[in-house]
Amino acid sequence: MSSPLIPRRAQRLSELGDRRFDLLVIGGGITGAGTARDAARRGLAVALVEREDFAAGTSSRSSRLIHGGVRYLEHGYLRLVFEASRERRLLLKLAPHLVRPLRFTWPVYEGARVPRWQLAAALTLYDALALFRNVGRHHLLERSGVLEAESALSPDGLRGGASYWDAATDDSRLTLANAIDAAQGSATVVNHAEVVALTRAGTNGRVDGALVRDQLSGAEIRVQARVVLNATGPWTDEVGRMEGTPTGPAVGGTKGVHIAVPAARVGNRAAVTMLSPDDGRVMFALPGATHTIIGTTDTATQEHPYQVRAAGSDVRYLLAACNRFFPAARLTEDDVVCAWAGVRPLVARTNRGDPSAASREHAIQTTAAGVITITGGKLTTYRAMAEQCVDLVVHRVGRSVRTCDTHQAPLPGERAAASAQDVLLDHTLPWRLQDIDQAVQHEFAETVSDVLIRRTTLAFDRKDQGRALAPFVAARMATTLRWTDAGIRISIDEFYRDVQRIFSVAP
Repeated sequence: MSSPLIPRRAQRLSELGDRRFDLLVIGGGITGAGTARDAARRGLAVALVEREDFAAGTSSRSSRLIHGGVRYLEHGYLRLVFEASRERRLLLKLAPHLVRPLRFTWPVYEGARVPRWQLAAALTLYDALALFRNVGRHHLLERSGVLEAESALSPDGLRGGASYWDAATDDSRLTLANAIDAAQGSATVVNHAEVVALTRAGTNGRVDGALVRDQLSGAEIRVQARVVLNATGPWTDEVGRMEGTPTGPAVGGTKGVHIAVPAARVGNRAAVTMLSPDDGRVMFALPGATHTIIGTTDTATQEHPYQVRAAGSDVRYLLAACNRFFPAARLTEDDVVCAWAGVRPLVARTNRGDPSAASREHAIQTTAAGVITITGGKLTTYRAMAEQCVDLVVHRVGRSVRTCDTHQAPLPGERAAASAQDVLLDHTLPWRLQDIDQAVQHEFAETVSDVLIRRTTLAFDRKDQGRALAPFVAARMATTLRWTDAGIRISIDEFYRDVQRIFSVAP
């Protein structure tokens, strides 16, 4: 893989204070990174700042799916499914190294909330909304066909089912690919840079930039921009309060929890769609590198997005569903390799009543002080959301730019092919010593957490969440980042705290 030409961090920080940007994007999740990429490719002067790391919030806590959203059909969100299906088709073409086809089997049992005839109708509509251009069309399956596809499924009460197609991704690296492409397109892209205040111009009170604090040095930088975009997901209202104008909440978050368990215990061959035996909610058993991912929950939450984590009741809920469908697994809480949670930044006015029925559509608004705010949406539709945001920015800037090309421009980020000389970080997982160097030198990694949680999936795939690897990773990073022994210790300790915050299970 060719190395991206990205300026060093010191230069990027200097650029934040030295230039006046057309657009300042606050938030380095998938929406913010995608918007910065689109704007830079159109020729706008763009800055992207992220308080922690790219994808550190919701964008690294997803089901890792690029999907049309078959379960949204029962709530009537046809426009969303159509848009998501189109975006899935584009991403499969533009990022085949990050987005791959994934076959799903949906078994139907006696007394299921979604009977076989209803499933057949829904999947026919699902294919139609994809304009019959998905990887493959759905097929109805008899009982024997379901068991042939997924032999570990319980045969008791099985009436048949169906197979259909969606896609899987690495959510963190998809976000990172957008940030890298934005930087290659001349955007000034900085992680670990927190907006601590919004600034205003003259007497009209319009927001004209932000005061940004470098989290690594403590230095503060005044960033000037003609337009400011709040793309902070579940933190949207926190940034909104910096404007000082009282408004109602923009985001009504729900918590989604996933667990990873040993794949050999479950025995699924591909993805399986399950209906929870407790409440009938749609969830999935998804294939990972060496584990099966079970998820997700969907519950209203008041937890702060920085502190959100799985609870014991969430874990037991997911285990119960998996054991119902895969009875030979006999999973207990001791079998959970990893558990994590994220907050979906749903549009507040749509998040009432049943969280699962709340719309995943997005909303773009402009505040009285001129800040553009985007809320809602989903990982799959990020590119379309970004395009709409930049269309609005271009209108505000009022000058001619290039047309949007993200629907046809491939995403970067393909890893170099493995060789016999590669040194693995973990003998059961495909991450290599070279990946640490690549992450630091070309992928904005500044901390051990950046490498073990988001540049690789080692924190998700190891029972110790990568604790044993942390000293080795820190020592390797120190060579490039010129850390002292004290700096190495600080980064290791910060990683341990992040692991506790993100992956521990609340009682």
